[in-house]
Formats: sequence, C-alpha cells, structure tokens
Amino acid sequence: MTRLRIASVNVNGVRAAFRKGMGDWLAGRDVDILAMQEVRAETSHLEELLGSEWDILHDPATAKGRAGVAIASRRAASVHRVTFGPDDFDSAGRWLEADYEVDGTVVTVVSCYVPSGAVGTPKQEQKWIFLERMLHHVAAVKTHNPFAVVMGDFNIGHRTLDIRNWKGNVKKSGFLPRERAYLDQIFGAEDDPAYNTGAGLGFVDVGRRFAGEIDGPYTWWSQMGRAFDNDSGWRIDYQAATLELAAKVVEVKVDRAHAWDERWSDHAPLVVDYQL
Repeated sequence: MTRLRIASVNVNGVRAAFRKGMGDWLAGRDVDILAMQEVRAETSHLEELLGSEWDILHDPATAKGRAGVAIASRRAASVHRVTFGPDDFDSAGRWLEADYEVDGTVVTVVSCYVPSGAVGTPKQEQKWIFLERMLHHVAAVKTHNPFAVVMGDFNIGHRTLDIRNWKGNVKKSGFLPRERAYLDQIFGAEDDPAYNTGAGLGFVDVGRRFAGEIDGPYTWWSQMGRAFDNDSGWRIDYQAATLELAAKVVEVKVDRAHAWDERWSDHAPLVVDYQL
C-alpha cells in the first residue's frame, strides 16, 4: 500500500508566504500533492519558488494580484480541468481539477477557492453564483471518479463548532444560514443521522470526522487583535472526500504555527494522509 499525503492551504500570496517560511515548512512535510489557494502570482513565480522537482498546475485569476489556485505534485497529472461556467461568470483562479494515478488508482484532486463575499454587496451575489456552480461540479467530480477530494478555502464555517465567536457572526458572510446550507448539501446537515457518512452529495468533511465533536481545530485567524494568540479562529479550510477515499484516511493534522510571528499565512495547512 502507498501513503499519499495531500495538503491544502490558502497561502495568502505565495511569494510572501515563501519569504516568511513556507519553503521550510514544505521541505520538512514530505507532501505528495499540495493544493494552494489565493496564489496571487504568475506560473513562472511558482516554478521558481517550488523548483523543478514539482509538477505545477496553475489557474490564475483574471485580475493580477487576486485569487489564483494551483496544484503542485511529485507526479504529473494525467489530465486537468478548469472549466467552471457559465461563460458570463468569471471563475478564473478559483477551481482547478486534476487526475493523478497512484499505483493503479486514479485520484481526482480539486483546489477550490470560494469567494469571501460581503453581505449586501455584489461580492455576496458573486459568492451565491459560485456556490450554485460548485454544487454542480462537486456532484460531477464524484460521478467522474469515486476516489476524489475537493479541498481548499471554502470561506464558510459549516457548524457552530467551526467558529469560536459564532454568535457574533450569524449575520456576516462566512456563517450565514444560506451559506451553511450549501455545505449541508455536500456533507449533510448536522442533525441528519447520516451527517458526514454519506448524506447530501455523499462527501465527508475529513477534518471534522477525525477531530470529532470539538471546537475547531481552526484553520484561519484574523490579523486583527490577538485572534491567533487566543485561538479565536474559523475552520473554513476543508478536504471534502468521497466516501471511498475518506475510508483510506489514516491521519489528519492542521499545521498551526507555534507562535504568531512564525506564521507564513493567515491560514494553516490542512494535511491528510491517505493509504491507498
């Protein structure tokens, strides 16, 4: 059997992340596939930073310096897709899908960056459009391959366990009931007896399954105040795996920095080991 280590992280600008220590983290983590969101760089920058030992797929945003998703891997993808549609909706830099063959098993990996949104603004309307399309594509990924994982910064806390100060955020983008209902459709609602075991579209929130019914573990902290020091965070970064692939998980870890000044992003990597 082969261990496949897949990591996902919003790098908050990959060039800045490498200046702050991302390279050291990556060198010591033995990652096989790395999904990145909010890359905010050119493909040439990724190639320079990561080096020739990595195969790099990158879908930059239309506007330079914004969004951007990438997948870096130790083995080349057999095929990749970025089409998200419709044609009048700019989804560039937010959905990148690739197939990898691992000892005879094809694993489909998606790096996804959901727009952040802001209540009462066009940004929130764009988020609704994206989430509708995302549901369609998540279902299509499962149809395409039973061994699949959709991961990234979903910019939504699904449950009250996922946000330290959830009561103060129920009317804010990121924890709106309508937003959370989209994740209900992927994982099932928390009051569904089949939640996280096949409800909804039949995907498993790997981070929640392995953490159990506890607060967090959080993956993002505001830069304001002492949110990181007080662990007043949000769990908005996910690895959503099909039931078949989730059954192969052997370890899950959020690589939270030991101290505020050791962070290289405002997000922490979510690292999952699959035994194939």
